[in-house]
Amino acid sequence: MSTKRQLAQQLGVVGGFDDPSVELEQYRTPPDLAAHLVHIADLQGDVDGRTVLDLGTGTGMLVLGAALRGPKRAIGVDIDRGALATARQNERRVGTTTDIGWVHADATRAPLCIEDAVVLMNPPFGAQDGNEHADRAFLRTASEVASVSYSIHNADSQEFVEAFAADNGGEVTRAFRAELDLDRQFEFHREDRHVVDAEVFRTEWD
Repeated sequence: MSTKRQLAQQLGVVGGFDDPSVELEQYRTPPDLAAHLVHIADLQGDVDGRTVLDLGTGTGMLVLGAALRGPKRAIGVDIDRGALATARQNERRVGTTTDIGWVHADATRAPLCIEDAVVLMNPPFGAQDGNEHADRAFLRTASEVASVSYSIHNADSQEFVEAFAADNGGEVTRAFRAELDLDRQFEFHREDRHVVDAEVFRTEWD
C-alpha cells in the first residue's frame, strides 16, 4: 500500500475544471487533503474491498484516490458532463487498475441501487447566495445509500452535521479540521491563492 505522501504525489496529476461553475462551487480538491481523507478511510477499513461512491465527483480527485487503495469498485457521480470528461482523462493519468464507473446525474438524486456503499464527497458548502445549505442534500443522499460517509464541510459545521446525522439515523464518529488551499479561478477572487478552513466528518448510517 502506498503511503499517504505517495498517494498525494500520485494525485498531483489530477487536472481541475476547464470552465468551473460558480453556482456549482466547482473547486479542485487539493491532492494533500484528498490523500489524507482516503488514507484515514482506508485505515478504518472503509476502502479496501468496498464499494466507494463519490457524490459530486467533479474531476475525480476523491474517487481516484480511493481507486488507488483497492476498492471492490469505484463510482463517481456528477451533473457536469465536462467535469466527467476531465475525470476520465484524469483516470488515465493516474493509471489506476480499478474500474471506475462515471455516472452523469444529479448527485442529490443519484439513480443508484447500491447497498453498503462508502461515500467520499466534497459537496458545495452553500457559500453562494441562494445556495445556502447545499451540502444538506448531499448528506441526505449519503444517508440513503451509504453505511459510512466521509464529507468535507465549511469550518464550524460540526453542530449542523451531527444534528442532521442524528435526525437521519446516523452518528458522526470522527471529525478533524482541514484546509482547502485553492487557486484563484473566479473574477470575484482577490488573491491568487486563498485558504479555506474546513472540517471532515466520518458518519455511520443505519
